Amino acid sequence: MEDKNSNNSPQRKDDGNRKGFFMRIGITILTFLLFVGAYMLISDYIATKKNKEITYNEFLSMIEEGTIESVELQPDYDRIVIEPKKESIPQGSLLETYYTGMVEDDGLVSLLVEKQIPVQRLIINKSTTIIDIFVGYILPFILIYVVMYALFRMLSKSGGLGGIGKSHAKVYEQKETGVTFKDVAGQEEAKESVMELVDFLHDPAKYTRIGAKLPKGALLVGPPGTGKTLLAKAVAGEAKVPFFFLSGSDFVEMFVGVGASRVRELFKQAQQMAPCIIFIDEIDAIGKSRDNRYGGNDEREQTLNQLLAEMDGFDTSKGIVILAATNRPEVLDKALLRPGRFDRRIIVDKPDLKGRLAVLKVHAKNVLMHDSVDLDEIAHATSGAVGSDLANIINEAAILAVKEGRTVVQQSDLMESVEVVFAGKEKKDRILGAEEKKIVAYHEVGHAMIVALQKNAEPVQKITIVPRTMGSLGYTMQVPEEEKYLNSKEEMLTMIRTLCGGRAAEQVKFASVTTGASNDIQRATQLARQMVTLYGMSDKFGMVALESVENQYLDGRTVLNCSETTAAQVDVEVQRILQECYQTAVSYLEDNRELMDEVAAFLIEKETITGKQFMEIFHRYKDPKPDENQESTSVE
Repeated sequence: MEDKNSNNSPQRKDDGNRKGFFMRIGITILTFLLFVGAYMLISDYIATKKNKEITYNEFLSMIEEGTIESVELQPDYDRIVIEPKKESIPQGSLLETYYTGMVEDDGLVSLLVEKQIPVQRLIINKSTTIIDIFVGYILPFILIYVVMYALFRMLSKSGGLGGIGKSHAKVYEQKETGVTFKDVAGQEEAKESVMELVDFLHDPAKYTRIGAKLPKGALLVGPPGTGKTLLAKAVAGEAKVPFFFLSGSDFVEMFVGVGASRVRELFKQAQQMAPCIIFIDEIDAIGKSRDNRYGGNDEREQTLNQLLAEMDGFDTSKGIVILAATNRPEVLDKALLRPGRFDRRIIVDKPDLKGRLAVLKVHAKNVLMHDSVDLDEIAHATSGAVGSDLANIINEAAILAVKEGRTVVQQSDLMESVEVVFAGKEKKDRILGAEEKKIVAYHEVGHAMIVALQKNAEPVQKITIVPRTMGSLGYTMQVPEEEKYLNSKEEMLTMIRTLCGGRAAEQVKFASVTTGASNDIQRATQLARQMVTLYGMSDKFGMVALESVENQYLDGRTVLNCSETTAAQVDVEVQRILQECYQTAVSYLEDNRELMDEVAAFLIEKETITGKQFMEIFHRYKDPKPDENQESTSVE
């Protein structure tokens, strides 16, 4: 027992403090001497550039040439200081004065007076007091010494120069995360996976009795904003253990070896506070593959090597769990992903309809809502939204309600906030001219008409020609009737025809086209290319993958896996699909031109109409009710 605590004895502490004190004094003095030496060298260099020595004959020549501004005699320093006229100094030079040695020349002063050159004599009071010595030498030395010593002590407490090598992890003790599984919604499968880790930390004996081991790590993978960090904090909050939170970029420095040192320090702290959870957000900052495909970096690779070694070395029986999150699993090193390091890959994907409804309820529980609010309608209108989007929608709705002077959030506030999040705020200061307004109206009606004239299209929720801050001059909002996970070939073609509807309406009505369809063209081209290269929906190529997705959870960027000849044929096939869909859209609108004119006129008048209003006009044309005279005639 005595041997165990010997490291903490007072004698050891005094020796350590004394050693550290003398070390700091020595380094401070050394730093000060280096500083003084550098200062003297720099001062001497500057003085050489500013003051140039010349011969006495050159001095006399300057007097005759009239290039001297003034002269100062310094017999105590045995020299003459000459200030030249500014116009005689070379441009860009630091030169300020010349100097030469004193020579016994009785006629010098008379010559200077004759040439009207100001001359003065420097007299130095050689009596130096103790105060002069203290102020001039001792006080600056003391001040610099104190500053350097205080700076060194500050750096020592932060773990070295700038805290290099010290872990930057933020430690949340026990329930300090303030998050539990009740705060995480829409990710039931992911929660179920991490709940097992929590249960293991609570009651490890239940698992070790049968021979099970605590998984060393779990990798949370998914798009941005889906709640990976929130889920990790919920694990810590439920487990009631210390939670180390840091980002992958916290390990990366410009000095090679610093990241590895911080990894060692992190795991050392974790072992002292076990059981605990380590969460590394954006682990791809240090976990990129070590091959040359993504670029080599000695510092990052050493940090990754140290992380791999630490994950192999720590004892899982102590209850240390490593959680990590990334949006780019495809770039991570294979050694990092193997079982025994990150044993589980937990997908935190975009929530489905049920999940979005659950997320909306979680964020709405602390917001005053009107009884008529229907969150199910909002969940339907936000297909593809992630948790952060839904939280933003609730918050924007609350802000909008306050701006309108209401004390509770209404359904209209929520619907408007959906548009604010996805399309931006209304630009009330952007007033379209009559002709442009008419073009935008026909463009949006063209989209809505193609939707209504096809079987597989999602119904129209709203049509507006009010400009938005994200660049749209108008838009047609569609809301799916049910959540879908698969799209047939006909449904994909329906989407492309719908996107072509705006440009087709411009062509049919004005026999001309505008730049307003640029975004529609981009999206339609992307869908057509995906049909050909990813989904095998092309009659020309059939079931073959011509592209592969690189960043599944970010921008979904694809790369071609075919020859240049095949790529050229792909472009031709994509163009064919787009052209056929466009011609179909044009024919639909030409056959229903009167209906398009009436809806467009109504939209120009109202600026915003609902899907219900649009369908009323549509059915009045497509399903007219026969009058009584026509019925009686047909009966006869």
